[in-house]
Amino acid sequence: MIEIHNIHKSFNGKKVLDGISGVFETGKTNLLLGASGTGKSVLLKCIVGLIKPDIGSVTFDGTYFTNNKLDIRQEIRRKIGMLFQSSALFDSMTVEQNVEFPLKMLTDMRKDERLDRVNFCLNRVGLEGSNTKMPSELSGGMKKRVGIARAIAPNTTYLFCDEPNSGLDPLTAIKIDELIKEITEEYNITTIVVTHDMNSVIEIGDKIMFLYEGKKLWEGTREDIMDSNVEELNEFIFANRLMRDAKKIEEEEEAQEHRQHPQA
Repeated sequence: MIEIHNIHKSFNGKKVLDGISGVFETGKTNLLLGASGTGKSVLLKCIVGLIKPDIGSVTFDGTYFTNNKLDIRQEIRRKIGMLFQSSALFDSMTVEQNVEFPLKMLTDMRKDERLDRVNFCLNRVGLEGSNTKMPSELSGGMKKRVGIARAIAPNTTYLFCDEPNSGLDPLTAIKIDELIKEITEEYNITTIVVTHDMNSVIEIGDKIMFLYEGKKLWEGTREDIMDSNVEELNEFIFANRLMRDAKKIEEEEEAQEHRQHPQA
């Protein structure tokens, strides 16, 4: 579990995060939702320690991370896996070498142990036998899978995904969403996904935090997000015509049910 407490951050006098608090639960896909420029990525960087908040703190499973001793912060960082928006694979390394990289940097595993772990992770993401391929030989979806394999290789406790569906076709995006959710539940990881994709919300949004102009305006699940009374959230959700049509159908079905069973 990750907890954030009253996070504030400004750049050059401009407030980007304005007192955000919340809890990200273990074994669930926790989504940071909002339009571009609402502070999602800045909040993610504050949580993982790439940016220091002006005010506020972050705890990982009860251990303070912000402003703690360097050795404690480093120990927490060893448990963090990152899936970057562009996958961020090393172009000059093979798939195997990319996945092995954090094991070489963060563990004292022997070469044979590292390769066993690499093969296990590649198999888990559906890329068995792709060890010798170069990133230039991979599709966008395959690159994301390699990125996920690399992120979980060091027995990750906390997984952070920054716009994991960026640049993918809808079908591949759904498969990546499903893979992230499966791995989160299977290994009981605390996963935080930055997204503006409503498909991801509907598919994997166990818990959702909606940010607007640096503030947390709403928090809930994919089951109750359609019934929010937060104007800014509704404008974001129903900007898509398909979502507006789905909401209209839902309202019509509820009205019909009420007419048929007025006392229910």
